[in-house]
Amino acid sequence: MAVTEGPDPIHAAAIDDAAQALLLAWDQAREQVTPRLSWPQLNALLAVERAEGINLGGLAAELNMLLSSASRLCDRMVASGMVERVPGRADRREIALYLTPHSRSLLAELRRMRRLALASVLERMSASGRSALLRGLIEFAAAADEGVEKPASARTA
Repeated sequence: MAVTEGPDPIHAAAIDDAAQALLLAWDQAREQVTPRLSWPQLNALLAVERAEGINLGGLAAELNMLLSSASRLCDRMVASGMVERVPGRADRREIALYLTPHSRSLLAELRRMRRLALASVLERMSASGRSALLRGLIEFAAAADEGVEKPASARTA
């Protein structure tokens, strides 16, 4: 009898299929709230939100982009009023990035819409199914977080 190690590939496939429903709910909420905001722009907003005052190099690293690509993305976001550039306190040549009040309210509305969409699906599940899902997702997030290298700025904080 063969002994298998690790998770069953069928489980991974089932989770991949189920994740599509979650991603669809997220994408529908994004389209309702931010129809003109691309995924890279949304990811940049979320990165700036997580690390207020991040510099352009940090943003590029967080998004796995070239510095020049992150700079162009940032230029578009500043022009659209989503992000503010502020000279650094220690070195005025370094630019710190901050969310604008508009982008803060936009992210809050996006989360509200996503949670409404998720609540609608969760209502159709059994209580035991919801509990199992929550336990599994918490464990999944913790396991995923263990394997992620933190940026140098997050390690020193």
